[in-house]
Amino acid sequence: MTALTADLDSFDRVLRDERQLSAHTRAAYRRDLDRLREYLEARGIGDWAAVGVADIRQWMAGEHRRGLSPSSLQRALSSVRSFYAHLLRHGRCGADPAADVRAPKRGRPLPKGVDVDEVSSLLDRPAETTLEVRDLALMELIYSSGLRLAEAVSVNLADFWPGDGMLRVTGKGAKVREVPVGRAAAQAVRRWIKLRGELAAPDEPALFVSSRGGRLSPRSVQTRLAQAAQKAGLPSRLHPHRLRHAFATHMLESSGDLRAVQELLGHASISTTQVYTHLDFQHLAEVYDKAHPRARKRDDD
Repeated sequence: MTALTADLDSFDRVLRDERQLSAHTRAAYRRDLDRLREYLEARGIGDWAAVGVADIRQWMAGEHRRGLSPSSLQRALSSVRSFYAHLLRHGRCGADPAADVRAPKRGRPLPKGVDVDEVSSLLDRPAETTLEVRDLALMELIYSSGLRLAEAVSVNLADFWPGDGMLRVTGKGAKVREVPVGRAAAQAVRRWIKLRGELAAPDEPALFVSSRGGRLSPRSVQTRLAQAAQKAGLPSRLHPHRLRHAFATHMLESSGDLRAVQELLGHASISTTQVYTHLDFQHLAEVYDKAHPRARKRDDD
């Protein structure tokens, strides 16, 4: 038995006899600490007092590369801190090397997915009234180009270039990007533009307008989309961001090109990616045309 293992056994007895933790909780502590012990022994470190902050950080980085989630890494770090608190109480070390180490933050949960069949049931319903034509064009565009709700309502008539199948989008931080518009979405938007004059005020630049003639509000989009999803028989309430998430999911499933999808979504993090990987628009358009379910042309087109 190594000195590292002996200290872990001592800590386990404290957890059992003094803190009276369950066998399940104690096993979780031990799994985390045994992984750290194996890491240290592989590097010739045989004393817990000799472990430094760099050792803990490197171990955490290795665990992260091994596939541990942020929540698992946070739990492992908590186990190490509890163990070092035990060592400090018994004079076995002079400091906790994990005290200033931070685990990756937990990401925000992604919205519940919407599969291709559910999207089709939403978008393939006939649009008869002017407002239904507008709503269909809006939903098609969000799903076609992965727009945020704020981006969709801020689109102006002049931002849509039907001949090129392109849309100019102003995203977060007033950053402008150009995105492809799929066949189904472009057709739906063109149909809406023909009827838009029935509602839009003469000087209104917005592509999507309300029945009062002004720019459509985000709240109105949320309400109309929820109503459309209910009519289509979708099992849960549908928010605009779920269509954006569906765009990203379906594109990734089809193409596997994460960087291209990040570019199309307009994520701020893509600027970091672009330092290492150049992505020209032609490449993005090719990925889009091959991968997006509603961008591919039908045989009879």
